[in-house]
Amino acid sequence: MKLRFGYVSTALSLWEASPSRTLTFTNWKKQDKDSRKEKLYYLTEQNLQNTIRILHYNIAHGIDVYRMSSSLVPLATHPEAKWDYVTPFKHLFKEIGEMVRKHHLRVSFHPNQYTLFTSPQDHITDNAIIDMTYHYDMFRAMDLHKNGSMNIHVGGAYGNKEEAIRRFNQNFPKLDEDIRRQTTLENDDKTYTAEETLRVCEQHNLAFVFDYHHHWANPGNETVEELLPRIFATWERTGKPPKFHLSSPKSEKLHRAHADYVELEFAMPFIKTLKAYGKSADIMVEAKAKDKASLKLVEELSKVRGFKRITGGGIEL
Repeated sequence: MKLRFGYVSTALSLWEASPSRTLTFTNWKKQDKDSRKEKLYYLTEQNLQNTIRILHYNIAHGIDVYRMSSSLVPLATHPEAKWDYVTPFKHLFKEIGEMVRKHHLRVSFHPNQYTLFTSPQDHITDNAIIDMTYHYDMFRAMDLHKNGSMNIHVGGAYGNKEEAIRRFNQNFPKLDEDIRRQTTLENDDKTYTAEETLRVCEQHNLAFVFDYHHHWANPGNETVEELLPRIFATWERTGKPPKFHLSSPKSEKLHRAHADYVELEFAMPFIKTLKAYGKSADIMVEAKAKDKASLKLVEELSKVRGFKRITGGGIEL
């Protein structure tokens, strides 16, 4: 079996390579029409060019799993500032897609925490649909819309989990079917446990992204060993290995916050459970040190008996 490790958004090892340069609506509003367009075009081009730089870096270092920034296009979903961000940058979106396909990379997006389908307020659901459509449209511009995934949480409980899940079940199908097909759900560190999130995934035929750190903070009654068969089953229709999230606590007091690097001692029980299950998987490292944390973890694992490093970001067991 193989484990591939990736990271989120920014390659800290690269100079000035942020793919998330943005513009606030307040600053946008202060400018005249030409200045607004010029600024939006400049920032979007920088973000897409830096994404290309990051992909080159990933390919060179053997990192096959990468989460792209949700902030590639500033103000893309703001109702007053919405603009055509695809047409002027078709060539860059196309280049990103070609690189991903050529090198068999696995890419995803993670829309922000306000992308919710459990809210009792209709405008929150409307905004969630707009945000998911924005991410899907970027994938479509890259010709990755049947390949890339968009990962979200179930959402808030609003004082009543059963009612909130009922609203999710009503609101989520309002999304276009093609977008739903590329959506994954993740357990969170306070509200919805892995088992609760799994049940929602199974009901809507969604792949489930298991976050080990979140499970450690909000475990429910099920062990990782008990959950793995159901987790893997949700991915069968995709033809891809399951994706997991891994980070470790920043401190005893800030136990939900992510540390700069992943502590091997914290991660090993989870890694050993995957090893015992015997099937390949991809692991998104959600540490603050980004690419450095992912590569360091792979290096440390490669020193453990039975773990052979086969690429910069890959381990064979």
